[in-house]
Amino acid sequence: MAEDLWSPIAHVYDPLMAGSIDGTDDVAHDHGIVRALSCKYKTNKQVAGDPSRTIFASRLNPKTDENSLRKCFSEYGQIKQLRLVRDIVTGFTRGYGFIEYEEEYSARKAFVQANKSLLDGSEIFVDFERERILKNWVPRRLGGGFGGNKESGQLRFGGRDRPFKKPIIVNSDSNSGYKKWDYKDSSHQKNRDFQHKDGRFGSERGGNYSRSDSREFRDRGDRGGNSERSYRSRERGRESLESKYRDRGYRNEERRNR
Repeated sequence: MAEDLWSPIAHVYDPLMAGSIDGTDDVAHDHGIVRALSCKYKTNKQVAGDPSRTIFASRLNPKTDENSLRKCFSEYGQIKQLRLVRDIVTGFTRGYGFIEYEEEYSARKAFVQANKSLLDGSEIFVDFERERILKNWVPRRLGGGFGGNKESGQLRFGGRDRPFKKPIIVNSDSNSGYKKWDYKDSSHQKNRDFQHKDGRFGSERGGNYSRSDSREFRDRGDRGGNSERSYRSRERGRESLESKYRDRGYRNEERRNR
């Protein structure tokens, strides 16, 4: 995915990209993607209607029928034709359907306003028909689509419901529009750059410090936490130990003088 053409919504369907949260994967991570890459799907030429005026409605309540679906979507414009997809054997609805409007404006209005609205107690999902609009489209039954669930481990991204997340570019060029990730910007580096008030220790990029002091700062930064508090605690312990040894030296010297 080129950096200057990045978009949260896919403009050309690629199963490999759809299987990645940011569209940057180069290896298929589930069998569905492998199946979608190897299939040669062709759009059904018998489907009638204008795709730019056709709305796809899914996650419908099993009780929703053609009448309730028409009543709901007729609020956004005059409907030319409506099809609620049903199981060919049982006749039960499969939870999705297609609505074609007389005008493209009505379809766009339904796209904006009907999504996540309640119909027969269910929150529905509304999008444009992707099969005839999105180039190289592969349906969900062949491992493509934008659907999926966490339990199956086959989530698909790049659609309205799950748009791509902006990829993190490490050490990218400053003109690319992405934030350049730098070690200096992290809280870890801020801990390492802590400078004590007495001036004995400075940043590892400059200032007075010994090799052992540098190692102590590095080890403490790697463990995280409050570096200043940890450093002061260590200093108090060190001063207490030095005072103990100093007092013991004075006592030994007094014994020798006697």
